Amino acid sequence: MSCPICKTPTEPEHRPFCSERCKDIDLSKWLIGGYVIENDDESDGSEVGRDADDPEI
Repeated sequence: MSCPICKTPTEPEHRPFCSERCKDIDLSKWLIGGYVIENDDESDGSEVGRDADDPEI
């Protein structure tokens, strides 16, 4: 298995990364929004928690 950041072989203590450095790079990408999980849901999330039977305001 190769490191997803630098493509070098992984080390067991840092798996799936090769080093602490690559682990930190990956974490920082998550924290700054560099990775995005797509959502195919048509709603924008503004109606979260509302029941379908509730009248609109």
